[in-house]
Amino acid sequence: MTVKTLYTTEVTSSGDGRNGRVRSSDGLLDTALALPREAGGSGAATNPEQLFGAGYSACFHSALRLVARERKVKLSDDTVVARVGLAQDEAGFLLDVELSVLLPGLSQADAESLARDAHGRCPYSRAIRGNIDVTLRVTV
Repeated sequence: MTVKTLYTTEVTSSGDGRNGRVRSSDGLLDTALALPREAGGSGAATNPEQLFGAGYSACFHSALRLVARERKVKLSDDTVVARVGLAQDEAGFLLDVELSVLLPGLSQADAESLARDAHGRCPYSRAIRGNIDVTLRVTV
């Protein structure tokens, strides 16, 4: 299988990691970070889990739309919500994700089939498979 890189981005973290700043090389992303209150921080800025959730929900939604187009299924008012949890075990910190997929107007079986196929094709899902627990919740 040939792999062709279509896009590469570069983001730099500076300051104090989770209480620092991230900036993309093109300047489109430039934001402060703060540890969430629930984890003992100020909660005064976004955090890596929110940024991951934003990327994952958007990427998964695109994969879902692609699968629907290929199947000639019309989607309307569809949404994907990513709940990203920061957890801790004996070895350190880890993430878990719940993707809530809303596909109004479809049967439950069709909606679940679309979501499963999108999960198989989404680059985020593929990248974290076997490393991060992901739960799919599909509603119509």
